[in-house]
Amino acid sequence: MSMNTSKNLLAVAILSIVSSQGIAAEAPSAEIEEIMVTGKSVSYANNAASQEMVKQQSAMTSPLAVIDNLPGVLINEGDTFGSDDWSTTVSIRGFQLNLGEQQIGMTVDGLANGNSNYGGGAKANRYIDTENIQTVEVSQGTADIASRSNEALGGTLNFTTIDPGEEQKLLVSYSNGDFDAKKYFVRYETGEIAPETYAWISASSSETSDWIQGAAENTRDHYAAKLISTVNDINITAYASYDDTHEDNYQRVSLAKFNQNPTTDHLTNDWTGIPVIDQNYRRGWSTLRENFFTYVKFDFTVGDVEVNTNVYYHDNEGRGDWLPPYIVDVTADAAGNSELVSGNTVLGGSPLGRIFFVDADGNALTTNSCDDNSNPDCYAAGAVPVSSYRNSNYGKERIGFNADFSWETQINDNMINTLRGGIWYEDYERLEYRTWHKILNSKSSFEQDHTPYWEQYRNNFTVDTTMVYLEDQIETEMVTARLGVKKFLVDLDRKSVHKKTSTSVNSDSDTLISAGIIVQTGVEGLEAFAGYAENFAAIKDSVIEREASQLSNIEPELAENIDLGLRYESDAFNANITLYSVEFENRLVFFAPGSGDAIDYLIGTNGSYVNAGGVESKGIEASATIFPSDTLSVFLSYTNNDSSYIGDTSAFPKGNTVFGAVEDMAVISLDWQDEQYFAGVSAKWVGDRWMDAANTQRIDAYTVADLYAGVNLGDFSDKINDVEIRLTVNNLTDESYLGGVSGESAWIGAPRTSAINIKASF
Repeated sequence: MSMNTSKNLLAVAILSIVSSQGIAAEAPSAEIEEIMVTGKSVSYANNAASQEMVKQQSAMTSPLAVIDNLPGVLINEGDTFGSDDWSTTVSIRGFQLNLGEQQIGMTVDGLANGNSNYGGGAKANRYIDTENIQTVEVSQGTADIASRSNEALGGTLNFTTIDPGEEQKLLVSYSNGDFDAKKYFVRYETGEIAPETYAWISASSSETSDWIQGAAENTRDHYAAKLISTVNDINITAYASYDDTHEDNYQRVSLAKFNQNPTTDHLTNDWTGIPVIDQNYRRGWSTLRENFFTYVKFDFTVGDVEVNTNVYYHDNEGRGDWLPPYIVDVTADAAGNSELVSGNTVLGGSPLGRIFFVDADGNALTTNSCDDNSNPDCYAAGAVPVSSYRNSNYGKERIGFNADFSWETQINDNMINTLRGGIWYEDYERLEYRTWHKILNSKSSFEQDHTPYWEQYRNNFTVDTTMVYLEDQIETEMVTARLGVKKFLVDLDRKSVHKKTSTSVNSDSDTLISAGIIVQTGVEGLEAFAGYAENFAAIKDSVIEREASQLSNIEPELAENIDLGLRYESDAFNANITLYSVEFENRLVFFAPGSGDAIDYLIGTNGSYVNAGGVESKGIEASATIFPSDTLSVFLSYTNNDSSYIGDTSAFPKGNTVFGAVEDMAVISLDWQDEQYFAGVSAKWVGDRWMDAANTQRIDAYTVADLYAGVNLGDFSDKINDVEIRLTVNNLTDESYLGGVSGESAWIGAPRTSAINIKASF
């Protein structure tokens, strides 16, 4: 789908929403509500981002950043503003979301996000603008049985959007920050545009550069709209968003390189004309993505049964870029080197060799008794460097629906029975292909021939997912108990366009058990809870992309989660503590063909996935919020996690600690508000972690502090209201540290970063 087509679709969706008559529910306030970190009264560990946690991040940060202080959760991004999906990692209870692993579920307003991986997936920041967040709900392990995700082995993150307000209002916001960061945001609240019908529409444009050299050109344009209404006792909610992003990436570094120089990721900011150096040119390491996402929900009752239904659509397209320092020889022509002639595209096939330098006539040159083909000093004078612009191209369309029912009956005077059930169905088609383009003049820039000289592969994937569940809950004055079953039916298919081959695999789950209990202790505000769930992650289409994967031997990943805890709530003090145990089986791991330390640009669909043992995790998560006065709140959290490999594989030795997994974390946060003034400071300590599965490289602990302060200047006139100025400083002490880990290397944490935001309502 082209950019213009996407924008036209968005315009149609917004027009449809704004012009709809007689549709949807009560209109609550559009302001972020106070969310207590004690979580909901359910039989599993859960938390939600509070208003204070949202304030601790600037308007330019990604939605992921607001949950970093919650117990059990570690969010790392390449910079403070989260402007690079490539470097984003999430860790919860030893489960990882990074370049190689997708073990944490993610939903948007309760709807499936369609996988969170880098290659064709999408995280919440692609669907939601930070100013439009209501809250983020985190279930660290045993999530609700109805959660829509087939990668939620170790927790689920549900990002929710604000509802339209009752009054007509225009909100305008401008942010400016370090590293050339700026963001313009506007949201128009329509008020009541028809009986019981309210809507908002928003737009934003932001840009920033990298913090290392100031070379990156990161841009993001985001448009969204939401409508709620009620007609004939049917509550209807509609949402649409379009996101267009260009990101220049950060690169991982080894522990040795970080210790040598902790201020660089070794990408370059100047084009030198020497391909072996320019392969690391930052503006050539790019992620481009467009996402259009929309849904419509219908909530109503039939007799005593509550029914919730929705249908959704998602279109994703984009690419990832690299700069291999050579031209791939893919045609057996002894002379002429057709790869250098514009307009010729070879479809499929295998590389015959690599061309690094040519003469003035375009003939490939050999070195003068040198071993390094990429070294310009190994060629005669007048040799011309040649190189490629490699694009991994992604496209995906998803369409799905959900239907849930809840039937509550009174058994006797003090017992209520609730029967719940539902279905989720999704059909998605994904296209992935890789193209190699000749750099027009490798001496001067990375401008490329738009016609590729080689299309390395082209694969079409289809995945059909059906999830059904049924749960019964009995509630008395002192005890609430539930028992449920759940099952996934997942069919995957891959077609190789060039090789004319196809692969199919069934990834159905067994019947998955979910159970839990909540007990009121007799102490006012104090309850105990326990939960058990069998979580499931279907085989991903990326697995069948790798032709060497032995599909007959591959099993879907499974996790058994147990939560035991206490939860307390009062006017002056809220707290919760959870003990957990998780056993993760059939862990899927990708093994690339050996290529040394250099990037294997030619990997294509080589390599394989295998089930490499599993992981066993146990630990404790605790948090508390204290209110010493009406103007001050103090939040504390602590996490201790022990995740180790089980099974016995040479790559992941039994008993070793899972690399990249957090072992100890602690947070303290103070938030103050007195009339129009507000301020807060928080500090998060992350203990030592392992960088490798062999447990030979230890990453040092670090502490990052954040500060915010602001003032609401009130109403300037009848037309300008709630003028607010807010300063945010992340990594206040300019701590130097390694953040997210993937592939036994890590990204450098962002330095001190300041941003100021000014907003007003009209």
